Amino acid sequence: MQHFDYYNPTHICFGENRIKSIEHLVPSNSNVLVLFGGNSAKNTGTLDEVISALSKNKVTLFGGVEANPTYEKMMEAVEIVRENNIDFMIAVGGGSVIDGTKFVSAAALYPNDPWEILTTGGKHIGKTVPFGTVLTLPATGSEMNSGSVITHTAKQSKLSFMHRAVFPQFSILDPTKTYTLPKKQLSNGIADAFVHIMEQYLTHPTNAMVQDRYAESLLLSLIELAPKVLSESNDYQSRANFMWVATQALNGLIGAGVPQDWATHVIGHELTALYDIDHARTLAIVLPALLSVKKHHKQDKLVQYAKRVWNITEGSDDEIAQQAIKQTIKFFHSLDIPTQLSDYQLERKDINTIVNQLEKHGMTSLGEHGDIDLQTSQKILEQAL
Repeated sequence: MQHFDYYNPTHICFGENRIKSIEHLVPSNSNVLVLFGGNSAKNTGTLDEVISALSKNKVTLFGGVEANPTYEKMMEAVEIVRENNIDFMIAVGGGSVIDGTKFVSAAALYPNDPWEILTTGGKHIGKTVPFGTVLTLPATGSEMNSGSVITHTAKQSKLSFMHRAVFPQFSILDPTKTYTLPKKQLSNGIADAFVHIMEQYLTHPTNAMVQDRYAESLLLSLIELAPKVLSESNDYQSRANFMWVATQALNGLIGAGVPQDWATHVIGHELTALYDIDHARTLAIVLPALLSVKKHHKQDKLVQYAKRVWNITEGSDDEIAQQAIKQTIKFFHSLDIPTQLSDYQLERKDINTIVNQLEKHGMTSLGEHGDIDLQTSQKILEQAL
């Protein structure tokens, strides 16, 4: 196991009817900006619950945060924060709204061009505007981590940043808020959480027994929960477990002390920025192809994954590893998520465009070994056709 520091200050309020806890979590008389996406937060009554819990505060609403939050839209929120002396924010929604709020938190008090936050990975973030979250879509783990991904539409760039100053102060996790989600969003959330775990788990052995077993238990839980979550019934226990698995998948714990990959995410970000494919669906395209191209480099962990998660034990190590990749594809298909570029009408000619974007953004040495160069990324994309 590698050396590590682990820090996570986010206060989790888990369970039904926890939104009212906001009254005690937000400082009295704060000037609060509530950020949300489309009409679902209004139509489900969640937004009204949040506003009711903020009865002691001045509240400003900011809606319309996109499924992939854009720099342009979030800069509108930055101006509202600056002009109205906002001193606390609440994100109501899924990972996109939370990611956007993190950017606003950092950008509102940033002394330079806020785009620099993304081009430098958040290295120079100083003071931030504190915020909490009300999670309505389990998927990204953004409710309990310090990362954010923002898309600049004009530049066709989707970049990320991390900084401990943008951990949410609190996050409300009420599983009943998932009851009205469309099946497609639930499928995306399951796939997103699954790949988050894989990025931190499926690298190479480091004798990190706790992290490995923890990651495997989360993967097994998602596999078991998926058909229950996607059924028509709103079973509280299934939704509660799904919500908590998605949070645990990317709150930093299973990634502490182990190598991490994240090449699937980086390549996937380019697919979203260029072709507006849902984030989780880009991951389902890239991950199996990446595992196939890097099979021999990842074989030890692929075999472990095959045996412990999928109960595949017969055959040579190479055959077992290949079966694990096939099972991963089968799992994505069970979520009704395609796994090939051609499913999105992308062709071989589009690969050069994607690779050029990777080069433009300096993504030339990806993966846990830094050995996924542009040529290897091209092979991965070709495998994904």
